[in-house]
Amino acid sequence: MGIVSTILGVFGFGFGASIGLVIGYFMFIYSQPTDVKDPDVHSLVEQDSKSLQRLLTEIPLWIKNPDYDRIDWLNKFIELMWPYLDKAICKVAKKIAEPIIAEQIPKYKIDSVEFETLTLGCLPPTFQGMKVYSTEEKELIMEPVLKWTGNPNIIVVVKAFGLKASVQVLDLQVFASPRITLKPLVPSIPCFANIFVSLMEKPHVDFGLKLLGADAMSIPGLYRFVQEFIKDQVANMYLWPKRLEVQIMDPSKAMKRAVGILHVKVLRAMKLKKKDLLGASDPYVKLKLSEDKLSSKKTTVKHKNLNPEWNEEFTFVVMDPESQVLELSVYDWEQVGSHDKMGLNVVPLKEFAPEEPKVLTLDLLKNLNPEDVQNEKSRGQLVVEVNYKPFKDNETPDDIEDSNSVQKAPEGVPEGGGLLVVIVHEAQDLEGKHHTNPSVRLLFRGEERKTKKNRDPRWDEEFQFMLEEPPTNERIHVEVISVPSRMGLLHPKEILGYVDIYLTDVVQNRRINERYHLIDSKNGRIQIEMQWRTAS
Repeated sequence: MGIVSTILGVFGFGFGASIGLVIGYFMFIYSQPTDVKDPDVHSLVEQDSKSLQRLLTEIPLWIKNPDYDRIDWLNKFIELMWPYLDKAICKVAKKIAEPIIAEQIPKYKIDSVEFETLTLGCLPPTFQGMKVYSTEEKELIMEPVLKWTGNPNIIVVVKAFGLKASVQVLDLQVFASPRITLKPLVPSIPCFANIFVSLMEKPHVDFGLKLLGADAMSIPGLYRFVQEFIKDQVANMYLWPKRLEVQIMDPSKAMKRAVGILHVKVLRAMKLKKKDLLGASDPYVKLKLSEDKLSSKKTTVKHKNLNPEWNEEFTFVVMDPESQVLELSVYDWEQVGSHDKMGLNVVPLKEFAPEEPKVLTLDLLKNLNPEDVQNEKSRGQLVVEVNYKPFKDNETPDDIEDSNSVQKAPEGVPEGGGLLVVIVHEAQDLEGKHHTNPSVRLLFRGEERKTKKNRDPRWDEEFQFMLEEPPTNERIHVEVISVPSRMGLLHPKEILGYVDIYLTDVVQNRRINERYHLIDSKNGRIQIEMQWRTAS
């Protein structure tokens, strides 16, 4: 009976379990839960901040803050270049660290500190976004947001007292918001002279540290102490307004600051050939220094004279005496039509000894081609006196990188007067019917100066006015004009706006750099920088 009952029990359990599974399966398939509803689909714009936080573990900074630009292209670039950047950065870091370590270890009686392994791993840093600031100065300010969860392997071996210990850094996390300033911007590659780096807030730094193969960060209290210590030390050195400065190039060479004054005295001309059919010519001399943005200077016209005497003096600001040349051209003045060129010649400044006046007698040439046979024909001679005076050390500003600094006026300015420097930078939102190549026209004390045409429009051209006294109660007229490149029959000259700038603030503050709204223009603006330079 016992065996029979056992067999029946097993059979009953198997049959009951099978029946239960079948019934449960059909109940699961055909029963409908009452607490489950069809999902509602909404766009992300309709979600509140808490719902977005649940959906997205980390919202990109360029979504939360419209001031930050999306820079996925930079992250992609770093990702592709990281194997090479890793080696380059480690090489530079090792080169910088080794002299510092060698200088410090004798103080602690350590025999040596060497890098056994130095690699930043295969995970590159990423930039969550970047904010770019626009200022009126010659600088570019960027604020990227850096996040780096890397897997570096840095092993440093320390030897002291006959013992050897290894320290390993791994599992690094760095979150930082630096401010990077490229300043000053210069017209030479790479177009900036210095890099300044500041931290806008304390960085987040987290890493693992193994000492002799053991996890040192597991020691109670050490992890928090090390983390806070690093934050405080980095903040003390580079938290804004403190900054790290990296010089890329010499600003004085990049910006080609003035290094001296060239005094030129046009004395006379001899045996000029007449250009007029009736009577003698009416000569005058035009002078220009190469690489100088200022317009040419001219002597007075000597009417009906082939051996004129001028005895007129001119001064030029020299930027690079090794490459600049003095260009001298003699013209025959015509009351109607263009003036005829009677001859020309050039003199390299590098041929002049400083502080030694030199009288030159120059043969006038047809052109500067030495192989042209027309230059063998006599066209007369021009006599000039030249004296190059370089600035002394105390006459050149020391803080060249500071865009707010104002140079002293060069030697030769009138006592009590000075040099008014006007720098036309750029214009924005210009409006006109047919304008394509706008230029800027300056009018001051009856003298007219013009920039070149530029489609951008960005000129960055400098003009100088030598004045006997400060222009305290005067103003300068700035006008933006558009002149067609061809015959202006269909589209004549068009004025795109103007502004009159009073010079009182320039004299009092020595320098202003402002963006002015143009009159007779709906939205047009122009950026003008002005400096008042005196000898003191």
